[in-house]
Amino acid sequence: MSKNTGRTQFRKVDVDEYDENNYQDEQTDEEGKGPDEAEVQSFLNQKNYEEALKAVLRNPPLGSKNPAVKDKAFQLVMRVLTAFKTNDVEKAVNGLDPDTIDVLMKFIYKGFSYPTENSSAILLTWHEKAYAVGGLGSIVRVLTDRKTV
Repeated sequence: MSKNTGRTQFRKVDVDEYDENNYQDEQTDEEGKGPDEAEVQSFLNQKNYEEALKAVLRNPPLGSKNPAVKDKAFQLVMRVLTAFKTNDVEKAVNGLDPDTIDVLMKFIYKGFSYPTENSSAILLTWHEKAYAVGGLGSIVRVLTDRKTV
C-alpha cells in the first residue's frame, strides 16, 4: 500500500488560471493599422497588380479590434484580387513569401464568409493557387490562428 505523506501543496495551484478562454492576446500599437490605401490605389492605377497585392498584404489589421479597420482592409484586398486576370494569379502568388501567403489565405477565407456577386469564383481561383504554394499547413495555420483579419 501507499504511504500517506499528508502533502497538500499540489492543491494550491489554480488550474483555472490556465483556462484557454481566459487567455488574452497581447496587442501592440504597430498592429491593426491596415494597409496604406493611397499606395495600393496608386499601384492599381498604374496596373501594377503584383505590387498592389504585396502592398495590401504588407500591413494586415491582425491585432485590431476595430471592425471598421478590418472591413476597410478586406474591401481593399478584394478590390486588388478582382483586378487580376486569371492567368496572372499563379505568378503573383509565387512571388509571395510564406507568411504573406498565410495572410492572403486569411483574407480568402474571410471572403468565403461574406460572399458577394462573383466573388466566390475569384476567391476559389486564388485559393487554388495559394494552396499550391502554401500547402495544407497554410490552411491549418489560418483556421487555428486567433488573430483574424
